[in-house]
Amino acid sequence: MAEAPLPAIRSLPSWLLGRAAARGRALVADALAAEGMKMWHHVVLSAVRDLAPVAQADLGRGIALDPKDLVGILHDLQAAGLVLREPDPKDRRKNAVSLTEEGARLLKRCEKAAREANDALLAPLSAAERDRFMDLLIRISGTDG
Repeated sequence: MAEAPLPAIRSLPSWLLGRAAARGRALVADALAAEGMKMWHHVVLSAVRDLAPVAQADLGRGIALDPKDLVGILHDLQAAGLVLREPDPKDRRKNAVSLTEEGARLLKRCEKAAREANDALLAPLSAAERDRFMDLLIRISGTDG
């Protein structure tokens, strides 16, 4: 049998990380879809929970999402009764976004689904290997964890 194509590319850590990331995103996206949620909607919902009440512009900057995209996502989340957009108490010219009770309940289910998807991604690793892998990912990702 012939060798798999692109052996030089397939041996690069960046290629392998990309493949692992794509698999992880697919697992999480499928898990969130089972809850009726899209990936960016989940990110926004989670950020609103962590920052609320948060000015819409600050929310977009906090998650590095284009303002036009954020408006559409917030519209979807508000239409579904998951977030509220009300005048910002600090600046009434701006909207502040907060989570509804239904949004908090859905977010809890989505977080559980995302954790289970990540557990499936890391299933081939022992608990010690998972801890070490996460430490290494944090170091090379340029994040503080």
